[in-house]
Amino acid sequence: MRAAFLTSLLCLGAPAQGCEVALMLAVDVSGSVSPNEYRIQMDGLAAALVDRAISGALVEGQAKLALMQWTGSGRQRVVINWTDMTDRDAVVGFAEQVTLEPRLWRNFSTAIGEAIALSISYFAQVPECARHVIDISGDGPNNEGRPPTALWDALAEAQITVNALVIEDSVQGLTDYFEAEVITGDGAFAVTANRFSDYPAQIAKKLYRELTKAVAVLELE
Repeated sequence: MRAAFLTSLLCLGAPAQGCEVALMLAVDVSGSVSPNEYRIQMDGLAAALVDRAISGALVEGQAKLALMQWTGSGRQRVVINWTDMTDRDAVVGFAEQVTLEPRLWRNFSTAIGEAIALSISYFAQVPECARHVIDISGDGPNNEGRPPTALWDALAEAQITVNALVIEDSVQGLTDYFEAEVITGDGAFAVTANRFSDYPAQIAKKLYRELTKAVAVLELE
């Protein structure tokens, strides 16, 4: 018998197998986010999406993307609905839309649970995708509306994972809160940006981790 060999690849699976992941990109626009910080988030997200490795993974997995802006209770809106990442042009077009989206709200609270609740309802539109993921960014704890943990049962039933990009610009230790009270589901994780200026690099890191995975191939003879 020949020794087993291990090959590690970064991939989303075989091409042309349908949608591998639906990602709801939920961007914090609460009162603690300045106009410049809003711009950093939107431009940073757009730049990450068109990164060659990330856009390639999106296309390979035939991913679907949607964009939400969220703040206090009753102020969450999906501003770009599910869009198919069929090719590089589709990814670039979505990224351009992200940069052009005007900010809807400015001086309101942080209702993380309400943003998650709205996201859950949208995943019913994309049942064909193998994975459903809410990609939420935030710079503060939930302080209005339902707590995120109140949605965990519904998320588990719908098989939706919540990952987070935590911006610790003004609240130190915020990642610990997100890990204990927000993220949930299969393989859920949080990435930390120590300040808003770190957001572009960290959102790219986060998207790459969400879209790729190590695959081990073992052959015995």
